[in-house]
Amino acid sequence: MSLQEPPVGTTPAEPVVAAVVVLAAGQGTRMRSRTPKVLHALGGRSMLGHVLAAAAPLAAARTAVVVGSGREQVTAHLAEAAPSALAVVQEEQNGSGHAAAVALDALPDVAGPVLIVNGDAPLLRPETLAGLVAAHRAAGDALTVLTAEVAEPTGLGRIVRDTGGAVQRIVEEKDADDAQRAITEVNAGVYVGDAGTVREALTRVGSANQQGEQYLTDVLGLLVADGRRVGGHRADDPADTLGCNDQRELADRRRTLNDRVLDRLMRDGVVVVDPRTTWVDVTVEVAPEVVLHPGTQLLGATTVAAGAVVGPDTTLTDTEVGERASVVRAHCQLAVVGDDVSVGPFAYLRPGTRLARGSKVGTFVETKNAQLGEGSKVPHLSYVGDATIGAGTNIGAATVFVNYDGVAKHHTTIGSHARTGADNMFVAPVQVGDGAYTAAGSVITEDVPAGAMAVARGRQRNVAGWVALRRPGTRAAEAAAEAAAETGGGGQAGSRATGSAPDDER
Repeated sequence: MSLQEPPVGTTPAEPVVAAVVVLAAGQGTRMRSRTPKVLHALGGRSMLGHVLAAAAPLAAARTAVVVGSGREQVTAHLAEAAPSALAVVQEEQNGSGHAAAVALDALPDVAGPVLIVNGDAPLLRPETLAGLVAAHRAAGDALTVLTAEVAEPTGLGRIVRDTGGAVQRIVEEKDADDAQRAITEVNAGVYVGDAGTVREALTRVGSANQQGEQYLTDVLGLLVADGRRVGGHRADDPADTLGCNDQRELADRRRTLNDRVLDRLMRDGVVVVDPRTTWVDVTVEVAPEVVLHPGTQLLGATTVAAGAVVGPDTTLTDTEVGERASVVRAHCQLAVVGDDVSVGPFAYLRPGTRLARGSKVGTFVETKNAQLGEGSKVPHLSYVGDATIGAGTNIGAATVFVNYDGVAKHHTTIGSHARTGADNMFVAPVQVGDGAYTAAGSVITEDVPAGAMAVARGRQRNVAGWVALRRPGTRAAEAAAEAAAETGGGGQAGSRATGSAPDDER
């Protein structure tokens, strides 16, 4: 199941609006961050990215994003996220009305309905904007504003309607009387109107206010004064209209967005054991019958196929998980986990890892740019980097693929149905053939032919009596003496303790 909204630039047969204008020039000083406000991320996208995704199904022929503070960063982000969008610079931030005028000046040929929306409303949904535009078209109003019915309207602009339901004006909190403060319908800051009508009204917006700025809300009052009808469309979910002005609000928007994603997943048959500790980006795809355990994070372009089990305490970024796979207490990035694969606990799959059906990466194993064939296993305490491993092979515990010589990375190839011993070092570039074995403790620096056994270690030698000679009086010496006495070798142990060193120690 895809959780991703229609991508920016999706174009149905007929455009719903002529243009979309996104106001994204504000400084966002309350965020206390060097990152422009609209670029702060939640749920796998920037705030601006969420707004663009919500507007994408409207299939506007033109999209203009007004940039100002941090314009270089915002413009660079647009080039990647929405390359067809036009970045329009507002040199001085003189208010929302001025920003809208600057955008429409950059779109002189646009005619027809124009949607104007703030860039810091990450919870806007496509259906909400579609409902606003549909209501505007059906009523034939000069302008339609998106509104919300809220329990606590303090600090928000109130929507004042006439007896026929038309919007008469928006009254800010500081200007409202007691009756107006009791109104619970508030302005969401999203508008749709005819481009020519809005463009002309903006030329008449003044700046005679406390801030000395031109407000977009003044367009509404001017149109009403002209005898034009202004409509108001209530959002089904007031959360859609919430802006984001500081880090506390950003955290709250993250939680709301994540709750929506998880609710959608669970309705479609995904088992989310603990929604409070499970985080899933809107760009992630999760199939029915997947189980997500507590502490799971699914990020970026991650996909999880049916029957897979993820978590607990697992983070997957841009990772593909196959059917019936198990990924437990693992961190995976840009990896492919095939069907029936087992990963973890405490595994780290780095970019370029590809695990074929039925393979296993076990406890305290790290992989990078590594391919495991079907049924192959790296069960414990190993590093596999820049390697290709065939089918049905077992890599012994505490194995290291030595892939870096200080200048360049080199590749190791292990064949199918090979058995490598514990505590092996494979010094790349090197190849181990099909069906070959390597002895425990070996440092493999040369190719191993198919079916061969490679032994690359020093021969063991035992120096009898060394502890009694070199470590007299220690607990180890006492234990050795006791063992020797039990086996009848006490005299030998004693002579070693007082005699000369063995020949091979001289």
